[in-house]
Amino acid sequence: MATEARKQSGIVETVKTIVYALLIAGIFRSLFFQPFWIPSGSMKDTLLIGDFLFVNKMAYGYSYASCPSVRMPQFGINIDATDICGVFDGDNTRLFGSEPDRGDVVVFRHPTTGFDFIKRLVGLPGDRIQVKAGVLNINGEPVKLEDGGIFEELAGPQGPQGLRPRCENGPVGDGGKCLKSRQIETLPGGVSHPILNIGRQGSDDTGVYTVPAGHFFFMGDNRDNSTDSRVPQVARGVGYVPFENLIGRADRIMFSSAGRSMFAFWTWRSDRFFKAVK
Repeated sequence: MATEARKQSGIVETVKTIVYALLIAGIFRSLFFQPFWIPSGSMKDTLLIGDFLFVNKMAYGYSYASCPSVRMPQFGINIDATDICGVFDGDNTRLFGSEPDRGDVVVFRHPTTGFDFIKRLVGLPGDRIQVKAGVLNINGEPVKLEDGGIFEELAGPQGPQGLRPRCENGPVGDGGKCLKSRQIETLPGGVSHPILNIGRQGSDDTGVYTVPAGHFFFMGDNRDNSTDSRVPQVARGVGYVPFENLIGRADRIMFSSAGRSMFAFWTWRSDRFFKAVK
């Protein structure tokens, strides 16, 4: 009997340990840092498909969007942040809130789909944003641009989703050189970062967007391959993002893999480990 009791006690202690570990991990993820894996090429070459980073959730304070969403469709799990913290949704305020800076790379909750997006903040409340011939204009003034050379990558499937890059040098077969023009863009306030160009398209010439109070305007650094605030929400774009939808700031890449799986060590990009996000 004593042996059986010890076995049951051991099982209970193991379960308690697992539950406590999950609770601690959940609190840590909700309050401090959230892991984020880059799934697409919309932020090249600042962020590449397969970069893994932790999002600083303390940077802008806390809102309903700070609660984690858990989506594991293969197991039938779809827990949304609103299921946990929906009571705090709707007032566009934050606890210990801090305004983001222009040029921050931000993870935010899409205003309509609820999925996490990562883009660069280019427009603050009250700003007038327009793109003319591929050049970002803020409050009637074009941003400073300098030549940044050529961005080169191999054509072919990238990341777990097998996404293929678009190339400025036309359709390129697998294994060929996929090229894009690169410029260094400097935003008002002094943040400089690379942007990529693939070719002229509709998003290179837009109307004027006036950012509403309490909202922000985001764009991807891979300008011709990014669904962002240039596309309104009614057209399945991002549109203006409310302050409460910000999750946190991307500060540093912790790990990076160019392959279909993070376990394929021969595809690891060791030169990107612990690289600062600028």
